[in-house]
Amino acid sequence: MIALTLDRIAEITQSRLSGSARAAEIVNGPVVIDSRQARSGSLFVAFTGEHVDGHDYARAAVEAGAVAVLASRPVDAPHLLVDGGDEGVQAALGRLARAVAHELADTDIISVTGSSGKTTTKDLMAQVLAHSGATLATQGSFNNEIGHPLTVLRAEEATRYMVLEVGARGTGHIAYLCSLAPPRIGVVLNVGSAHLGEFGSRGAIAQAKGELVEALPAAADGGLAVLNADDDAVIGMADRTKARVVTYGTSAGADVRATDVELDALGRAAFTLEVGGRTAPVRLALVGTHQVHNALAVAAVAAEAGMGVDAIAAALGQADPVSRWRMEVDELDGGITVVNDAYNANPESMAAALRTLGRLGENRRSFAVLGQMAELGAERHRAEHEAVGRLAAEAGAAGIIVVGDEAAPIADGAHSVQGWPGETVRVPDAAAATSALRERLRAGDVVMLKGSRVAGLERVAELLKSGGDAK
Repeated sequence: MIALTLDRIAEITQSRLSGSARAAEIVNGPVVIDSRQARSGSLFVAFTGEHVDGHDYARAAVEAGAVAVLASRPVDAPHLLVDGGDEGVQAALGRLARAVAHELADTDIISVTGSSGKTTTKDLMAQVLAHSGATLATQGSFNNEIGHPLTVLRAEEATRYMVLEVGARGTGHIAYLCSLAPPRIGVVLNVGSAHLGEFGSRGAIAQAKGELVEALPAAADGGLAVLNADDDAVIGMADRTKARVVTYGTSAGADVRATDVELDALGRAAFTLEVGGRTAPVRLALVGTHQVHNALAVAAVAAEAGMGVDAIAAALGQADPVSRWRMEVDELDGGITVVNDAYNANPESMAAALRTLGRLGENRRSFAVLGQMAELGAERHRAEHEAVGRLAAEAGAAGIIVVGDEAAPIADGAHSVQGWPGETVRVPDAAAATSALRERLRAGDVVMLKGSRVAGLERVAELLKSGGDAK
């Protein structure tokens, strides 16, 4: 974090210096909510969690080097006291992030949202922009009202680009996050069915995602909205922003475009990148056709940063997966390929994963281990899961292992595909799914793991890697 004295932080956060806190002490280290991450110069923020109260670790954080604790009740350590419990602490954290973002005059803030692909695109963008200047990005998918300001507070004066993933579970969430760190560039990837049960309709999701483009400065002030030309709900946001609009996609009229898209035997995409009338070949290290759109969004931002098309193509090709359990590929003994895409799932990301499985499964047997898609809403739950089962069967899966009762309609959907020769196996959990796989796998097979976080399918990959020998 940029250096600030405790009295300045108290002024910004509307808190009171308490205990042995000294006004002139300087915070210049990370702002953390886990006392184990505290080090010299840190500020420890104490939240009262469901199972752990951060206030109980205030002394440990200071002993580890934290200058002070931002707290909602007195603690046995130098602290800044705020009113209002956890809500007061969260508001204070947001005010601190807003003040720091305001001080970063030479930093371009880029915010990325969408129903799927946010984390992968953010990670890819951070790696590409790092070729142009010091870049900071959200860790993992830490994109909410706590994670967002913590990311902003990691910025330093030398930070040239800040790539922020912004999520929404309701109307106004993205607008609030953008108020903490006002973006100059906003990227909207897609509008799908994630959190449909909470929003009620795709239109409502689009309304919430579009808060990002509404938060951008006008074109005359450098504002730029990067929109997916292949998604009708996203391209429709062009009318909601005063920023300049750049489109990307495979559509003929897109400003940043991919042509000649191909997948290799490992499911990695190659394409021709077109930017500003110039072209360059790109070969991604990331798995899945859907990565092409993610790469195009990154290319649009990189071009705005002044990178030429050849440099963009080279940087895209050099980028590796960063966040875990997102199309993470492991090769096991016997040539068995395991694709772990188990971080989360919605109908669109399920379809993308199964298309990739279809490609990887050409000339080899494939298995889909599928868990439930959460947050769809009761009205759509059965139909959407049945559709996933049909897609898995149409992708040629030899076996579909359905994990958990909530995912059961996947099996029904698979069996509705006339002539599909494969089998479905219903199991209660990841351990049982692993056992079912071990009974069936043989050398050369490929496995796709996909489900919402509640399914815990990443455990299947861990168990297979720790000793799942092929039959």
